[in-house]
Amino acid sequence: MEDHYRTLKAPSAPQLFKDRGSKFFGYAFPIIHADEVGPIIETLKKEHHTARHWCYAYQLGLGEPEYRANDDGEPSNSAGQPIYGQIQAFELTDVLVVVVRYFGGTKLGVGGLINAYRTGAKLALEASEIETRYVEIPFVIKTPYNLLGRIMRLISDMNINILSQESAQDVTLSLSVRASQIDRVKNEVKKLYPAQFIPTN
Repeated sequence: MEDHYRTLKAPSAPQLFKDRGSKFFGYAFPIIHADEVGPIIETLKKEHHTARHWCYAYQLGLGEPEYRANDDGEPSNSAGQPIYGQIQAFELTDVLVVVVRYFGGTKLGVGGLINAYRTGAKLALEASEIETRYVEIPFVIKTPYNLLGRIMRLISDMNINILSQESAQDVTLSLSVRASQIDRVKNEVKKLYPAQFIPTN
């Protein structure tokens, strides 16, 4: 099961690329939902209010990710797709890359635009701090007190995260574990009957 992915730790600083008078400012942002894209673009339009184009691409999720590439008035596939190609090249998801263009008076042609937008995106991603994150699945273990020591050893051995603990007649532990380890945890808990593994979703 795919349970890890690469994304950005924080937004990048703007990165400038110049070609024949045109200026291209590249930005990269971590995002978790497509609804974040519009407000970010509007903020950049206010910041760069004399620019000509605000082209972007984003990708969200794992497996069959959601993505979009937007040329914002540039020739078809000359801006959004080169930007998206860099997201793929860096193997990232949950990320938005925007390249803002100030027209310098000289047309670059489709090939020049592809290179400029690709380079702007690449510079922004190279300037970003990239981190690996893990997909974790929440679950609950309910255990009698006489098995708590063995359950806690299992939690320690498998690097399971403890979210909360409640004590009554039994102990209820709210936990989360990497998705690739969930079946192993289930099997180990079965060996500790009457402790119970309880899915939460």
